[in-house]
Amino acid sequence: MKIYIGSDHAGFELKEKLKKYLESLSIEVIDKGAFSLDMNDDYPDFIVPVAEAVAKDNESLGIILGGSGEGEQISANKVEGIRAVEYYGGNLEIVKLGREHNNANILSLGARFVNEDEAKEAVKLFIDTPFSNEERHIRRINMITKEEK
Repeated sequence: MKIYIGSDHAGFELKEKLKKYLESLSIEVIDKGAFSLDMNDDYPDFIVPVAEAVAKDNESLGIILGGSGEGEQISANKVEGIRAVEYYGGNLEIVKLGREHNNANILSLGARFVNEDEAKEAVKLFIDTPFSNEERHIRRINMITKEEK
């Protein structure tokens, strides 16, 4: 499995920890930045390259991070073929349902709202949960995809 990862300054520290965690699970991690802590950076500079890479590589997933995860999710979802879901703490069922029902291929994390352990748990659940392949979910995803074109 291959994971593309990216973050702005607000998620930089957590991104670095998640990279090590994913590598400890023998997952190939491709970092799209930020590569240093710069409080003046802009999240689209790192999030859009992750989304574009995931969109081109159907066998991969993406993890994106920012302060809330919201702007990051919005940016990723503007790339055709991306279905990003957001997690900023609380019930992990939303992460599971995002994969099972929506075949989400990017997880957006709100680094100001989750600690390292919560983020690891969400990431593990995200990568371990398969898409259901149920006809109703496929139909719905196809409806959205057709609207994008």
